[in-house]
Parts: sequence; structure tokens; C-alpha cells
Amino acid sequence: MVRGSSGSRWRRRPLVIGALIVLAAGLALGLYWFEPWKLWVDRTVEEALPSTSAAPSASGTATPTPGPVTVAQGTLISHEHTTTGTVRLLRLADGSHVLRLEDLDTSNGPDLRVWLTNAPVKEGREGWHVFDDGEHISLGALKGNKGDQNYAVPPGVNPADYTSLSIWCDRFDVSFGAARLDRP
Repeated sequence: MVRGSSGSRWRRRPLVIGALIVLAAGLALGLYWFEPWKLWVDRTVEEALPSTSAAPSASGTATPTPGPVTVAQGTLISHEHTTTGTVRLLRLADGSHVLRLEDLDTSNGPDLRVWLTNAPVKEGREGWHVFDDGEHISLGALKGNKGDQNYAVPPGVNPADYTSLSIWCDRFDVSFGAARLDRP
């Protein structure tokens, strides 16, 4: 007769259950925080170039208003994730500004934002973390990780104060990709 073997099994059971609960909670937290499924899910957005409607003239006929004017542009470079595409800062006929991403292709990720910044665009790992060091303004959540997208620049923001754009992962404080905005 072996004594104590069934008793020790019952004493270990709370430790095993506790370890499993901690493991399950850690797994759930990791899934929530990293959102790994987004690596395999693409979201494509195809927005038209912003346009203005025709304004009626004094004679009652519609006169076309001038289209958007490109005031700055750049090419996206990769940082944390491979990122390609172009960026254009447009001034509309009413004086408002829109930032346009064209042919965007990047990884999907948690809490991605489109930021106008005054930080320099640096290649490689050196450029991953610079965009939250200076002035920046969020134009909102990235609508999709692929395609053509428009982001309104809020009224009262002077686009000339910003020299770059970053696709910024707010959850991990890192740039997925960035572009220097060159004025023509």
C-alpha cells in the first residue's frame, strides 16, 4: 500500500489549475495586445481624389472650380514593416487641406494612425521612433493597409509646420513607414 500518493495529487491540483488560469489569462492578454491575426488580414480602401463641385455663376450656369493643388508630396519608406506608396498634401478650392495616400501597401496592425510631424525621416531602425519626439498631429486611424485614402487636415492646422508623415503604431510607439513631404 502506497500512502500519500493520492493526497499529494490533490494538493498539486490547485497549483496546476492556478498555473492554467495564469497561462490562459496571459494568452488572452497577448492576443488582445498584439492582434496577430491582422498580419494575415488586409483591408483595402479605394477613395476617389477629393473634388469640388461646380459653383453656380451669376448667369446661373455652373462654372467648374479648380481641382486640388498638390502643395507637398513624398514617397513612403519602410520602418518597422515594409511600406510603399506615395503621399500628397492637397489644397482644395475652399482652402482646406487633405492628405492623400496613394498605392499604399503596408502591414495591418493594432492602433495604426496617420500622423503629420515635424520630425526628420530617417532610414532603417534609426527612424522607427523619432516621430513622437517633436510636434505631431494625428489625422485619424489608418483606414486600410492598402489602397488610396484621404485624410482631412483639421481647420486651424498650418500644413507648412509639418515636414513628414508617419504611419504610426500608437500601441507600440513605432513607425511602420514614413515619407518626407517635399514642397514643389
